[in-house]
Order: sequence, then C-alpha cells, then structure tokens
Amino acid sequence: MAIVLTNDDGIDAPGILALLDALKQVTAETPVFVAPKGQLSGCGHQVTTHQPIHVERRNATEFAVGGTPADCTRLALSHLCPNPSWVLSGINAGGNMGVDEYISGTVAAVREAAFHGIPAIAISQYRNRLKPLDWETTMRLGTKVLTELMAQPLESGAFWNVNLPHCDGDDDPEIVFCQPSRCPLPVQFRLDGEAFVYEGNYQGRQRMPETDVDVCFSGKIAVTQIQV
Repeated sequence: MAIVLTNDDGIDAPGILALLDALKQVTAETPVFVAPKGQLSGCGHQVTTHQPIHVERRNATEFAVGGTPADCTRLALSHLCPNPSWVLSGINAGGNMGVDEYISGTVAAVREAAFHGIPAIAISQYRNRLKPLDWETTMRLGTKVLTELMAQPLESGAFWNVNLPHCDGDDDPEIVFCQPSRCPLPVQFRLDGEAFVYEGNYQGRQRMPETDVDVCFSGKIAVTQIQV
C-alpha cells in the first residue's frame, strides 16, 4: 500500500519534506507525492473542471500537479495512486483551525479523500510571527501525531485536522482531542487608494474554551475529527 502526500504550499515546500521525514519514523509504506507545482494557500476546495491539468512526473513516486490540492487528491485516487492506505496533507506553514477548514487548501485535500472513504490527516504548523519556524521541531511533533492517529480507527467519511503549536525544540506538547472553533476570523482591511488590503490579526482570534484555537494557542497539539 502507498500513502499519498500533498499540500497547498507546493511540492517543493519545506513542510511536505518535514511530513515525509515524520512519516518515515512511523511506517515503511511507500510515500507518493501528488502536490501542486506552486503556492495555493487559501484556495479552499477549488477544483479544476474546465481546462486540462498538467502533471509533471518527476520520478516514479513524485508528481507535480498544475492544479489545486483537491485536484491533487482527485488525480491521485483516480490515476496516480489508486487505493492508498492514507492521504496526508501538510505540513502547512500556518494554522488551520476552526473555520479555516473552509478556506484551507491543506484541509480540502483530505476532505476530498474523506469523500471517497480514504482515511486522511491534515497537519498545520501555527506560526508565531515573532519567531521563524523550526522545521526539525515540526517534524518531531508530526511524528508524534502520526504515530497516535494512524494507529486509531477512523470512521469512513471522516478525517483528522491537526494544528501544531509554535514551541521550542525541547518542548513535548500534549495531544488534545477537541472541537473546532466556530468563531469567525478577525477580518480587517486597510484602504490603499481604491484597493482594500487584508490585515486580519490571526493571533487575535477569539479563544472559546476547549476548542482547537484555544488548545493550540495554549501550546498544545489540537486534534479535531471532522465528518464530511
């Protein structure tokens, strides 16, 4: 059996390489990259239906797709890696908590897998803008998450959405199973001439107790199970 790896940051992004390294610590199953050629963060569950999707086959297990994350999952399941044991998406450079689920291309890739009854996990790394991301730490936390979640049964039509806290390399945060926040994102725009520039304050999100936003912002690994 093979495991599909995808994302919305692009096939050459450091996060998908961290995901690969984490996966190698958990299983010997073959990883197959089916990921977008470039950055598509925030594209949601957009799919391509009215134009051809170009696929660059880099080698036997690596496909760069000229489409969206949801396109990648569709092509993987239909042609490039049929019947995988899992679809894993990430590790996204930035959080995908609560209502982000509807905006995130990272999450859309695994939602598409869940539509087809394939177990799937989306992993995102929350960023504290005052510190750069440490991908070695992210990989270590990803290993912990995959070890836990890939050993658990997952109901058909469901997927896991994981948000890693921004922590120091020696920290060992707890995994907390919780509910996704339903609070809206803080939306703010700056007027620049005749254009509006988005200036949402992600760190200023409302922290409802026991939701993924509160858990992750508190320095713990937030895990939610989403049913499509």
